[in-house]
Amino acid sequence: MPTRHLTVHAASRALPCLLLACLTWPATAQSPAPSAAPPAAGLAPVPANSDFKELPPSPRLIRQLRNGGYVLYMRHGTTDNSRADSATDLRLDDCSTQRVLNDEGRRLAVTLGTSLRKAQIPVAEIIHSPLCRTTETVRLAFPGFKGPVKADPDLMYTANLTTEQKKPVLVATRRLVSTPPPAGSNRLIVAHAPNMADLMGYFVKPEGTIVVLQPLGDGRFEYLASIPPPSWPTLLNAVDKE
Repeated sequence: MPTRHLTVHAASRALPCLLLACLTWPATAQSPAPSAAPPAAGLAPVPANSDFKELPPSPRLIRQLRNGGYVLYMRHGTTDNSRADSATDLRLDDCSTQRVLNDEGRRLAVTLGTSLRKAQIPVAEIIHSPLCRTTETVRLAFPGFKGPVKADPDLMYTANLTTEQKKPVLVATRRLVSTPPPAGSNRLIVAHAPNMADLMGYFVKPEGTIVVLQPLGDGRFEYLASIPPPSWPTLLNAVDKE
């Protein structure tokens, strides 16, 4: 069956709805799921999409990433689920108030960075959530990174935020995934699963998964594939053989 892509449009382009998610399907496929119609201003979280289908990566996609022009949205490494973010006293400068990477997550972060380098995927800039688990993922995955690295408070973990508090996160995330990166390279965002779920109804899992998006400008972007951590060895081997 031919590949299908999810193209997400800015709220300002919707007609009856303020936020429209358009699915491009082959003629023989089932009808697309209904578009989400969030409240005024199109800044409210998108409802979870139970019909969302993850698309697997391909060697061809990796070769396309080598030419740049894409956004990679990476969920942070594996975390210690025995400790949650403090609901009342979370402080960005105190990791003891946050859920953090466990030892497996630290090893995974290193592996993810190595995989991207082996795949020869260029990254021009890294923007990440200010929480400790994303900051540490970036530090371990990309030691000595030469480009700009920015901790953006507007990529904050959204699961504990109110609808009103989520609005700037949705605006910032949409801007980052819809704006083309520097020519010949890619933009890497390291953040959280609930943020993408709020943006496009897709909860990214497992931890360490990289979502490949094509920015289309003007608040629009297209979902192309998801690369879960276990798929990297097979994917790299396939690319090397072609």
